[in-house]
Amino acid sequence: MTLVERILARASGRKKVEPGEIVVADVDRLVMHDFSTYLTSRVFEERVKLPVANPKGVIAVFDHTFSPANEHDAEVLKFNREWVRRHKAILLDCGSGNIHCATAWNGFIGPGMVVVGSDSHTPAYGTMGAFAAALGNDSHAGTVLPYSKAWFRVPSTIRLELLGELQLGVTPRDIALWLVGRIGEGGAIYKALEFGGPFIDSLDVFDRWLFPLITVDVGAKCAYMEPDEKIFAFVKKVGAADRWRELAQYPSVARERDYEDIWEFDVSRVEPQIACPPTVGNVRPVAEVSGLPIQYAELGGHCGGRLEDMRIAAQVLSQRPKHPDILFNIVPSSRQVMTDAISEGLVEVLHNAGATLFPPSTGSNQAHNMGAMAAGERMLSTQSRNFPGRNGSVQAEMYLASALTVAASATAGRIVSPKEVL
Repeated sequence: MTLVERILARASGRKKVEPGEIVVADVDRLVMHDFSTYLTSRVFEERVKLPVANPKGVIAVFDHTFSPANEHDAEVLKFNREWVRRHKAILLDCGSGNIHCATAWNGFIGPGMVVVGSDSHTPAYGTMGAFAAALGNDSHAGTVLPYSKAWFRVPSTIRLELLGELQLGVTPRDIALWLVGRIGEGGAIYKALEFGGPFIDSLDVFDRWLFPLITVDVGAKCAYMEPDEKIFAFVKKVGAADRWRELAQYPSVARERDYEDIWEFDVSRVEPQIACPPTVGNVRPVAEVSGLPIQYAELGGHCGGRLEDMRIAAQVLSQRPKHPDILFNIVPSSRQVMTDAISEGLVEVLHNAGATLFPPSTGSNQAHNMGAMAAGERMLSTQSRNFPGRNGSVQAEMYLASALTVAASATAGRIVSPKEVL
C-alpha cells in the first residue's frame, strides 16, 4: 500500500484499503483560519449542538485578519476567540503566522496523522508524512467536531519522480510552479500525489513544503512525501506527536504496482518560472514577461515568507538597492521564522534596504489587512493565488514567482529573471 492507503487503513480500523473504497476515518487534527472558524462554529452551535469530541485536536489560526481594520472583522475575531476558549480548543491568535506554517512550527502535525481543514492548501501537511485534505465547513461542523471522524474515497496514487539539479537562478518554487504548468489545472483530479526522487530528497523541509501546496492547483486530493531523517528531525525539534509507530503493522514501501502511474520530471533544464494572470496554471518562463513594470513586490503567503525567502531577499538587497518606486513587503510565515530572521540579522538588512515588514500572517492574501491594488497596478509575489479581484481591483494584476525573482525584480522596478541581476 502507499502511504496514504496505510494511513487511511489505520485511521478506519482496517488492515487494508484500496483506491475507490469509501472509509470513515478518525481525524487527528482539524485546522481552521479565522474565516472558517467563524463559519464552522456558527453551524456547529446552531445546528449540531454537541460537545467537541477532541478539543486539543482543533487548531484555530487567525492569519487573514491579523489586525482588524473595521468593526465587523473585530466582531468576527471576538466571536471566534470566545468559541475557541469555550470549547477548550487550541488558539494561535493574530500574529502567529499563516495557518499552515504556524500549525507546523507549533508542533501540531506529525507523520501518519489524518489532518483536515477548509483551507484549500491543507495538503501542505503532506510534507510531514500526513494524509491532509481540505473539507467543507459543514463537514467539520457535522462530523469532525462532534465525532472526530470524516469520510473519504481512497484516492489512487501517482508518483512524481523528480531528477536533476537546478540551474543558476532557479529555486524549488520555480519547479513547483513549472509542475503546475506541466500537469495542468485539473490534470490530477482526486489523485494522491507522492513526490520523490533525488531532487526531492536533496531539499530541506520548507523547500519540500512548496510541492504539496500545488495539490489544489492540479485538482488532486492530497500530496505527500515519505518521511525521512530530515522530517523526523523537524518533528522532534518542534515537539510534534505522530502516528508513525502505529503504521508499523502495515507494508511500509509502496511497490510499483501500487501506483496508478509514475511521472518522471527532469528539473535540470527548467528556467525561472512565473504564474501570470488570470490563473495559477498560466505558467511560463520569467524571460517571456521580463520588463513589465511593477508597483509591489511581496514575500508572504503559504508559499512565501519562509526563512529561506528572507535570506534570499537579504542577500539580493545587500548587493543591489531596492528600486525607489517599489513597495517591497515582507511577511514572515510564522513567529518562529520572525525570531530566526531577527537572530540572523535579516530583519535589519531588509529594513535598512527599504523593505516593509508586516506581522507574521498570510500577507496580502485576499487583501484583508494589506495588499489591495488599484486598477492598473501590478504585484509580483510569492503568494499562491493570482485570480482577478483577489487583491483589490479586477483590473489589477498579480504575478507569482520565487523569492529570488521577487527580490531581483524589486531592485529593477520591473519583472526580471534573476539571471539578469545575478
